[in-house]
Amino acid sequence: MKGLVFHGPGDIRCESVPDPSPKDARGAIVQVERSAICGSDLHLYHGAMPVEEGFTLGHEFVGRVVEVGSAVHSVRPGDPVMVSGVIGCGECPACQRGEVVRCARQQTRVFGVGQGLEGGQAEAVAVPVADHAIRRIPEGISAEQAVLLTDILPTGFLGAKMADIQPGDTLAVIGLGPVGLLAVMCAQLFGPAEILAIDSVPERLAVAEELGAHAVPADQADAVVMEQSGGQGVDAVIEAVGADATILKALQLARAGGNVSIIGVSNSAVAPFPMILPFMKDLTIRSSLVPVPALWPALVPLVAHGRLHPERVFTDHMALSEGALAYRRFDAREDGILKVLLDPSK
Repeated sequence: MKGLVFHGPGDIRCESVPDPSPKDARGAIVQVERSAICGSDLHLYHGAMPVEEGFTLGHEFVGRVVEVGSAVHSVRPGDPVMVSGVIGCGECPACQRGEVVRCARQQTRVFGVGQGLEGGQAEAVAVPVADHAIRRIPEGISAEQAVLLTDILPTGFLGAKMADIQPGDTLAVIGLGPVGLLAVMCAQLFGPAEILAIDSVPERLAVAEELGAHAVPADQADAVVMEQSGGQGVDAVIEAVGADATILKALQLARAGGNVSIIGVSNSAVAPFPMILPFMKDLTIRSSLVPVPALWPALVPLVAHGRLHPERVFTDHMALSEGALAYRRFDAREDGILKVLLDPSK
């Protein structure tokens, strides 16, 4: 079969890879029908994560079950399914609740970031602990929507939850990539009076405006926030970039007693942290990798009933065979590209 293989920073190739097989009786094989490139995939593309070469990328994918192990009971061959981009052991109490980031056996894993768990930017993929990693796609949810339910829509929703937004609050969202825009969308479910959406890319600011936020160019963020908040800072901040500078900015923009929710992926083991800010301002700071299955019970009905339209973030549809080009264009933000959906059948 074909897959997008990581051969080092900036070197992604669509090439033949071995057909997958179930790891054990709890595993399944999914024929991939759609996959996507995530902003966190660019960390690999840039060489920011020390990993071995030669694995298939991708943790956002949906498809149809083609094979199940004897211990799999929730899905059958032919079922249309979405696969959580993050999985755990599937057996401990935390994993049973879907809280895979809290796996008691410390088996929290992400598809497509190393040779231990091949990714879904391919024609097919082996899924361990299928009863806990896979959900059947219900009626009313498109393939495009389901792909976003495998990672970045839950991440945006988690950002809003961790920000503890109260009705009437003023919220700032820093970083308007796909995750940040979905955080804007999800935050509206919690009733903020105003969302200040901060970025430096005009096309992304325009999308945030379409979603009902007040778009703020990054170089104007301090002045706008202080003006809108009477000099106090915002009630809550969602940081959706993961850079040292934007994390610092989140701490600066929050009011005393405010909440800072960090969902941007940071690869820094020694990021500078100005402890004086949360200490003097009594800030609550939360950050987490997303426990995708735990958030499906809330998000699936919201999407199925039309309360959320996450597919808005897809701007480009490309063939899997064009994967190397897709990565280059996505990395360069070429022509306003925001999110790429890949079709493995092409």
